Amino acid sequence: MKYAALAFTSLSLAAGAAAAAPVQATDMDYLRASRCRGLAAGLGADASGIEAYLKSASQGRSLSVQDRGAQEFAKAKRQAGGEAKPRLQAELSGACTAYAAPA
Repeated sequence: MKYAALAFTSLSLAAGAAAAAPVQATDMDYLRASRCRGLAAGLGADASGIEAYLKSASQGRSLSVQDRGAQEFAKAKRQAGGEAKPRLQAELSGACTAYAAPA
């Protein structure tokens, strides 16, 4: 019985530690968040949450992915000044909210 309780406690602690570990952002997440930051900048919205996410997600990211993120930012910022504002505003308030949440 002691062994079962010990095993259960060990498994519970291991599961808790795994749940507490932060999820590593993929390169695609980083690029999408960069686009969202560009949309926010172009549409005049608050991008502080997205910027915090990008700062955290840029740790250990390759320079080529960071450069591509800068390109996505610039492209989205240009697009936000065009005729597709309603669609881009919907994207910013929809899909981009995943990156705006505090970490």
